[in-house]
Amino acid sequence: MVHAARPISPLATALTCRCPQCGEGKLFVNFLNLRDRCGGCGLDYKFVDTGDGPAVFAIFILGFLCVGGALIAEFKFGVPWWMHVLLWGILTPLIAVFLLRFLKAGLIALQFKNKAEEGRLAKE
Repeated sequence: MVHAARPISPLATALTCRCPQCGEGKLFVNFLNLRDRCGGCGLDYKFVDTGDGPAVFAIFILGFLCVGGALIAEFKFGVPWWMHVLLWGILTPLIAVFLLRFLKAGLIALQFKNKAEEGRLAKE
């Protein structure tokens, strides 16, 4: 097994969508499907539980970008309503999928770095 000599930045892991332990193996099989384990160091990705986190962050970011963009397009350029439908109907899903990939990778990296796991009640 190959281990990183120094810790890998969660930001670098998120931007490259690589393994949070070694920085070499790819995180995803397709665009958003997580691999079972790292091809470089063998890290098992069963610890990963991002839940709805990436989607929530993507919604907030998309809301800011799309509403801001729509307001600028409307009041600065005066685009017609059908152009808004066309523009934002295409851009919103594309940006959403793009954001989800990097947000998911970032949350996986933070979960790995902070050794976050499901809370358990102590048995006394």
